[in-house]
Amino acid sequence: MSRSNQAFPASNIAMRCACLLLLGSASLAAHAAQCPLVEPPMEQALAVHARMLTVDTHVDISPDYGSVKFDPGIFTASQVDFPKMRAGGLDAAFLVLYSGQGKLDETGYAEARDMVERKFQGIRRAALAYPAQAGLATSAAEVRALHDQGKRALLMGMENAYPLGPSVKDVPMWAKRGVRYISITHMGNNQFGGSSNPNEKLGDGKADPGLTPLGKELVKALNDNGIMIDVSHVGKRTMLDAAKLSRAPVLASHSGVKGVYDNLRNLDDEQLDAIRKSGGVAQMVAFRSYVAATDPAIEAGMKELGAKYFPDGWKEAKPETVEAFRKESRALRNKHRDTDLKQFVDHIDYAVKRIGIEHVGIASDFDGGGGVKGWDDASETANVTRELLRRCYSEDDIRALWGGNLLRVMEMAARQATP
Repeated sequence: MSRSNQAFPASNIAMRCACLLLLGSASLAAHAAQCPLVEPPMEQALAVHARMLTVDTHVDISPDYGSVKFDPGIFTASQVDFPKMRAGGLDAAFLVLYSGQGKLDETGYAEARDMVERKFQGIRRAALAYPAQAGLATSAAEVRALHDQGKRALLMGMENAYPLGPSVKDVPMWAKRGVRYISITHMGNNQFGGSSNPNEKLGDGKADPGLTPLGKELVKALNDNGIMIDVSHVGKRTMLDAAKLSRAPVLASHSGVKGVYDNLRNLDDEQLDAIRKSGGVAQMVAFRSYVAATDPAIEAGMKELGAKYFPDGWKEAKPETVEAFRKESRALRNKHRDTDLKQFVDHIDYAVKRIGIEHVGIASDFDGGGGVKGWDDASETANVTRELLRRCYSEDDIRALWGGNLLRVMEMAARQATP
């Protein structure tokens, strides 16, 4: 599929072009109202969704993934497991090797390395345990092949480059193991650059220092090894430095846009433009507090529930504790106005209008805090397609958003790898 850099390509259906040309300075809500397809039947949405290859670029996992404590092959209390993926028509997911930001010393690096190693081994175990249901994918071709076989494709991304330590010597090893994106930072500056959310407790200043000399080495190492550079959670200056320096298109694996909701984690127009200029893709994230302002009653209630169920943090929480927490969380959100699917798709609309359909995608951040009313676990994935149809996106557009764009960027990054 070939698409131009126009915000709304000429290949779109005439109906959608007409309503989007009317958009101009009008609100996104007005755009939705102008679109004639007010509420497509669910049967139609499911039929269209079944023809898609859907890729979610950010799903968090526990350190116990692929074990008796968390078996993804059965229905679980988590937002993503293989049955929920099948039920919702989610074909592929980047499972994330996440580590929180700690001190820039060998103890901190070692703890982070141990965390991502546990998660890597868990993903490997899960794939080996359920070969008829899922398989590891390290390329766009392998994602498509697994999809053709009716299997879920499991990909890997690393959230926070911190575990790499004081050099980039481990990048080739992670590339060989199958990691296909690495984000420069998370919540807090690290040895490679500045975060969108600096951590004062770790001594971070408010100003983003930009890519460090080691960060520039990281960009080159990721390019050389065919790994996508993820700029989600990255400070603006560092992000712009990386997009300019990278030989390959950059990826924002799970971000919103400031043009819809101003949050430190979201991308402003200059950042969106830089992603487009690089040839990359910005995956819009369905994370409530990044999508819209949270109802104060929900925010206060969630803090109380967190203190009640996780006084010592999430790390060692039992599955039944997590399920009880989620049950009370759902009741709380049903009682008050929750952030919903339509508000999430407003971010997609904005990004498409700003940088073009070929530079936008979709991410959940499930099991890392993600989810909105209407898309709160993988079993509800088809609802996103239905909302896009309601707004008169064409089937080709939806296919691009759901994975076509991401797989193109993945292929372009792979071509930059040095022999």
